[in-house]
Amino acid sequence: MMIKFLDLHAQYMSIKSDVDAAIADVIANSAFIRGPHVARFEQAFADWIGVAHCVGVANGTDALEIAIEALDLPPGSEIIVPGNSFIASSEAVSRSGHAVVFADADAGSYTLDPESVRAKITPRTRALMAVHLYGHPCDMKSLMAIAREHDLRVIEDCAQAHGAKFNGQNVGTCGDLATWSFYPGKNLGAFGDAGALTTQDAGLARRAQMIANHGRVGKYDHEFEGRNSRLDGLQAAILSAKLPHLEGWIDKRIALADSYLVGLADIAEVTLPVRRNWARQVYHLFVIRTGRRLELAEYLKARGIETGVHYPTALPRLKAYRNHPQHGEALNVCAMDSQLLSLPIGEHMSLSDVTAVSEAVRDFFTA
Repeated sequence: MMIKFLDLHAQYMSIKSDVDAAIADVIANSAFIRGPHVARFEQAFADWIGVAHCVGVANGTDALEIAIEALDLPPGSEIIVPGNSFIASSEAVSRSGHAVVFADADAGSYTLDPESVRAKITPRTRALMAVHLYGHPCDMKSLMAIAREHDLRVIEDCAQAHGAKFNGQNVGTCGDLATWSFYPGKNLGAFGDAGALTTQDAGLARRAQMIANHGRVGKYDHEFEGRNSRLDGLQAAILSAKLPHLEGWIDKRIALADSYLVGLADIAEVTLPVRRNWARQVYHLFVIRTGRRLELAEYLKARGIETGVHYPTALPRLKAYRNHPQHGEALNVCAMDSQLLSLPIGEHMSLSDVTAVSEAVRDFFTA
């Protein structure tokens, strides 16, 4: 029997009537661009996070670029990002006309290391990007203290962390702006690309909304040149249908992860993810480390178990950054990238599935 890494069809079938009704309503009312479904989701998501403002956009990468532009930093500012993330985190900085500076990550939670951030600050540093990777929140208390000390703006990249909490506080409520991806495979995923920004700052929210909508609020009232990055009605309606189910899905992921942590304990060649005592980790991914990644992945595949790698190459080592001054720097993330393996996790799985995966991993290392 196959244990899938992700099963979006199973998720759809579990809430089919809700999703189908939402889609039908959009079609019946031709509410495809902006409109009531977008407004309804923006309000519902802002309320769920606990912020004053949510601006829906076309995707998570656009959300990052718009957030950076909304901060109106001096041209060529340095923005610190973790060296272990999807390229969207650093790409958004460069494409916004600023300089990427890579910091290291905590080896247990894989999130931005505050001391590494502190060491990377220069007179040109203007912002840092806290990526809540794999669903584990960053140490926002330490990062915000550093930001206040050095007068830095803070963007939270919450693309993998819907519902994660730091000391009981939702991620996305600590920094100046937060960005979200609703790519289909996220814990809260659309049926295509979709994203959002959230903030407590009305001025930042208005500027982000204008940037995303051709520099305007009214139909032809363009105050500056913007871009076209709007959350469409179909995706907003689907997200609204899914949002009431998200807490239950998160609880399921946490229960599955707890089972993994027990089932995989004490395997000498496996490093398990760490959940800090102040964190609500929502396990968008369950990532282990082993020096025998390729062999283990092939073994699990032969047993009908799908796995993934997030991410196979640390950002400073990508070809895209071959001319970057940190391309050859010996960051910890550059030593870990060849060891990362994501095991299947999600609401499509049962505890018996986790037991089967854990037993297969244990069999591999004891064979």
